[in-house]
Amino acid sequence: MGWRVKIVHVTRFDYDGSAAASFNEVRMSPLDDRFQTTLDRRLLVRPATPVWSYTDHWGTLVSVFDVPKPHGSLTIEAVSRVETSPPPPLAPPLGWDELRTVDGPVAEMRRSTPYTTISEELAGGARERAAGRDPHEAAEAIAWGVNEEVAYVPGATGVSTSAQEAWEHGKGVCQDMAHLTVALLRAAGIPARYVSGYLHPQRDAAVGEPVVGQSHAWVEYWTGEWNPLDPTNRTRAGEGYVVVARGRDYADVPPIKGVYQGPPTGHQEVSVEVTRLA
Repeated sequence: MGWRVKIVHVTRFDYDGSAAASFNEVRMSPLDDRFQTTLDRRLLVRPATPVWSYTDHWGTLVSVFDVPKPHGSLTIEAVSRVETSPPPPLAPPLGWDELRTVDGPVAEMRRSTPYTTISEELAGGARERAAGRDPHEAAEAIAWGVNEEVAYVPGATGVSTSAQEAWEHGKGVCQDMAHLTVALLRAAGIPARYVSGYLHPQRDAAVGEPVVGQSHAWVEYWTGEWNPLDPTNRTRAGEGYVVVARGRDYADVPPIKGVYQGPPTGHQEVSVEVTRLA
């Protein structure tokens, strides 16, 4: 049985002064795919302003808006209800030669990016870990290895930290573990992509009880179809996971990206509340 989940994600910017105008892109609306169905989604912006939406190259729903008048703060509230599904049994994977030569859109997920460029020593270690295993076994071994080698330490890294830097530090957050796992999977010959969304923190969540949720990052790897893995929590993503965006790395999926004309400093507050409805 799947879950029905409500997510309320609120981000508020308070400028140290007044912004003359701002333009923003927001990726906070859950997707529809074979693992989940979005029943409804709303994006509320204060000061009130029209919002337009489009689907980007990676299949993510992007909302865009501008505030063309002076404003001292900006609040973005995304509210959605989503039905999720348990992970299906793994299908037999394609062979290694097929994975290493796949073309089309999947081929984009075989190439390194600034976030996922790693040393040849690290890449060689990934290939050694994959040796003698089928692609599913190799993907798990690589992801669980990241979980063992990189400690989850909130605040240990920044939004611009690369996979190589996270490895060298030996600590990081879910973004770092996802980047490192993606990099190692690609090095081993498995196409992989970065996933962002939400995670209900309680696997046995009570129905109707709102809790503090998390914006989260995990990975999907290709073996003929996309399969999710969460290296941070050493598990395959299940009913408590809600996908918002996918891409080559974090640069393709930031929840908010924008520019404004105004004071150079300010304060940001973010809250995520999730409720299992069924």
